[in-house]
Amino acid sequence: MPSILVFMSILITGGAGYIGSHVVRLLQQRNLDVVVVDDLDTGLVSRIGNAPLINLDLAAADAVERLVEAINKYEVSSVIHFAAKKQVGVSVAQPEHYFDQNVGGMTHLLEAMRQTNVTRLVFSSSAATYGMPDVDSVSEDALCAPINPYGQTKLIGEWMVSNAAKAWGLRGANLRYFNVAGAGWNDLADTAIMNLVPIVFAALDAGKAPIVFGADYPTQDGSCVRDYVHVLDLAEAHISALDYLERDDRKFDTFNVGTGNGSSVFEVLAEIKQVSGLNFDIDVQSRRAGDPPALCANVDRIKAELGWQAKNGLHEIIQSAWLAKG
Repeated sequence: MPSILVFMSILITGGAGYIGSHVVRLLQQRNLDVVVVDDLDTGLVSRIGNAPLINLDLAAADAVERLVEAINKYEVSSVIHFAAKKQVGVSVAQPEHYFDQNVGGMTHLLEAMRQTNVTRLVFSSSAATYGMPDVDSVSEDALCAPINPYGQTKLIGEWMVSNAAKAWGLRGANLRYFNVAGAGWNDLADTAIMNLVPIVFAALDAGKAPIVFGADYPTQDGSCVRDYVHVLDLAEAHISALDYLERDDRKFDTFNVGTGNGSSVFEVLAEIKQVSGLNFDIDVQSRRAGDPPALCANVDRIKAELGWQAKNGLHEIIQSAWLAKG
């Protein structure tokens, strides 16, 4: 397989964010040149080390011009695109803003790549593209029927990658993440209170019982089951995807990223109790609308095509998150 070392420079949008910064650090450890584009809405400059930073909202009117300038200045040969808004509830309340940010930002990025003849793109997609599939283990061939504007913007992004491939030769890989958690380094912790593990930690810090929405699902213990993947494993998947784009025999452009195994909300909470040594109460409330009982990744394709598979399980995820919490 061709080495990632052939790349001149890699532009990472959203590189100061939780997931993006893990990829930045892995690439820096390989002595590769990285340039970060981030509007610092949720990103932190402290996460990116000595990487150059372009403070830019990809949806801004001058985004194409500034991206072209950065691509030329830093001799960019590949792009990893993380930058996007990702709060499902906000996307429902403010769909126009989400389409402007996520689809508009992708439009500007692709236009800048087209103008500069940069043809390698790894796109941060989501399992939200599937909506509520009627199977517990979801393959990439499953029908995509997103149930909220956030998921819709990610699916449209995948369509844009496919269309650019046909129109001007873009080589794209869409990575559909499942539930990301943990920390590869303590200073790269997930500081946004949007995902289950940091939400539980925030509740505990506030002296409150963590909330579980629904304990009457048709699962082993009644709580929702999800596929939790360690953020460091996910970061490695992006590097595998970059290498994949150098191949001419690419049969697929879309890959699930998960472990293939599910953990229930109650199992996650039990692991947090074990790792933290805390014995806390749980506040069980009624189900939330739109939560499927179980959603796990079929990861056969990414194993076969990219040679990637997760190395860490739930214990490693929770332990690393707890240590990073400090």
